[in-house]
Amino acid sequence: MTENIVTTTSTVTMDDGACLHVKVLGDDPKATKPLLIALHGAPGLSTLVDPESSFAFLSGTFRVLVFDARGSGASDLTGPYTHERWINDIENLREWAGAEKFLLAGGSYGGFIALDYALLHGDRLLGIILRDTWANGAVGMMTALANIVTSDRLRVDVARQIRVWSGILYDDKDFEEGVMEILPIYDPPEGVSKKAPMSNDTGPKTFEGFVPTVSKYHSATQNAAFGVNMPRFDVRHRLKEIKAPTLVVVGRHDYIAPVHFSQEIADGIPNARLEIFEHSGHAPPADEPEKFQDTVWSFLKAEVL
Repeated sequence: MTENIVTTTSTVTMDDGACLHVKVLGDDPKATKPLLIALHGAPGLSTLVDPESSFAFLSGTFRVLVFDARGSGASDLTGPYTHERWINDIENLREWAGAEKFLLAGGSYGGFIALDYALLHGDRLLGIILRDTWANGAVGMMTALANIVTSDRLRVDVARQIRVWSGILYDDKDFEEGVMEILPIYDPPEGVSKKAPMSNDTGPKTFEGFVPTVSKYHSATQNAAFGVNMPRFDVRHRLKEIKAPTLVVVGRHDYIAPVHFSQEIADGIPNARLEIFEHSGHAPPADEPEKFQDTVWSFLKAEVL
């Protein structure tokens, strides 16, 4: 929760003229704290709400910068929606924040961007936090689709889910219907979630920063992400090039980006740390917030601060 955290909201113009909706959490007018940039997932659907709720607890030590990626939320719907362009936007924001180096966090699709950023600009990174992500786009997409259409927790339109995960959605309404029918799969099974340690946070959980009553659906962004970017995304054999300290977290019951994908990433990055959250689905910061915060603090104190 961020009610007592000083938050600055800005509209930041990128080098191509597109404007992004940006928040910086924590009062630091002289920019003396190290910078954390946290990326949301689900292009065209998710917003800065997810990384804000996940990393606000660090705002006393870091300047926590979160933003709606172009093509998502309140930011401009100005393409191209490519990893190269999204990475350049991160660079623009780093420069705007006045940081030479920073900590980068990415969840789900944000993890793909974080991995590509680390391979291109690794010298800029103090560390990396990856949450429920994968290193190979084609295998990841097909695994998620297979788990969705075979799940006994869901009743889905199979043809529509194929459109969602292959990036050939008809329109924004098609996207909305495709998302709404799979929401339960992002949570851990009911019996597992009831075993999780109780949280003091009684606020509503969100899927990837997605709140059904207020979210905007941008199917063009989703189509570019999964129809164009994902088939080209495969960093498995380059993970060894990433030298920044890396924390990889994943929910044991994540059916979108299962544990073995995070294990592959942690095995590939030298000295990476893997933490599996036994009572979580696709969102450990929401499912097990106390453990998530303790895990992140432990990593930061050992490797970054």
